[in-house]
Amino acid sequence: MILSLILLLISSWGTLALFYTIHVDELLQYTTASLFAVISFMTLVSLIIRRYRLALLTLYGLSWTALFIWYSTILPSHERRWQEDVALLPYAKVRENNVTFYNIRNFHYRSEYDFTPDYYDQSFDLDKISGVDLIAVYWMGPAVAHIFISFSFEDGRHLAISIETRKEQNEAYSTLKGFFRQYELIYVVADERDLIGLRTNYRFDPTEDLYIYPLAVTHQGAKKLFLNYIENINTLYTSPEFYNTLTTNCTTTIWQNAESNTDRLPMSWKILLSGYVPEYLYEHNRLKSEGLSFETLKEQAHVNQRALELGIIDDFSQQIRKE
Repeated sequence: MILSLILLLISSWGTLALFYTIHVDELLQYTTASLFAVISFMTLVSLIIRRYRLALLTLYGLSWTALFIWYSTILPSHERRWQEDVALLPYAKVRENNVTFYNIRNFHYRSEYDFTPDYYDQSFDLDKISGVDLIAVYWMGPAVAHIFISFSFEDGRHLAISIETRKEQNEAYSTLKGFFRQYELIYVVADERDLIGLRTNYRFDPTEDLYIYPLAVTHQGAKKLFLNYIENINTLYTSPEFYNTLTTNCTTTIWQNAESNTDRLPMSWKILLSGYVPEYLYEHNRLKSEGLSFETLKEQAHVNQRALELGIIDDFSQQIRKE
């Protein structure tokens, strides 16, 4: 029974991998995936009915070997026809305590898909990091959220960094496809007027609810986290990497970026179900709560109405944080 369950799981993965990664021809896509599924099913039956068991297990092993060899040839790339909002990769240069970020995104939106691209470069003093906010965005119930981080500085500036899929032109996001090397990974380094304003003021199909939670983090912890992000952003700039729905997504990658901090929280199902990350942090005293209940804190953290009333103004970041 255990062997049958294992075979069922890996066969399902293999069938879906073939279905989602063969793009050259639709007939080949369906035929290959169906053939692998049939071989898998016959092999599964042979575990119960011994007839042809050895032959089918051998055929199944050869099929898996071919699948593994072929799948290993699928490599990430920076050379694709990217959607305009993820076309330019950010990178940073560190000189002692000074960090200069290049290609900070600050698009000017008229609607979600109607915008004027704009980027700028800016320098930051590592000693002037004053805080870190966790930002949670919901659009399909309480269990699923897009999580990203924004660093604040003593001079009032904020720098948001969102870990996302780098989609090609005419490509839509699919949770299932995200398991099978279909999207490259990108760290979107952006002005909050772009990264937050897009979600609160221009994205309405579906509407996204955005919450800003200040983290209870020391200056040293914030600095380490910032430097970890920079290291990964620069690595990704030269060496592309695949996004994975389970292991390399917006939330698990934030958790991995926090590995340099000795007080990093242990992995939990509340990290995998990203919508519960704020609650998980609250339970472990990692949010600035000032003794408030989580429900009250969540109500205060919701910024959509304030953002809509303000519009995309120069001091957008400061104003949306006012109660």
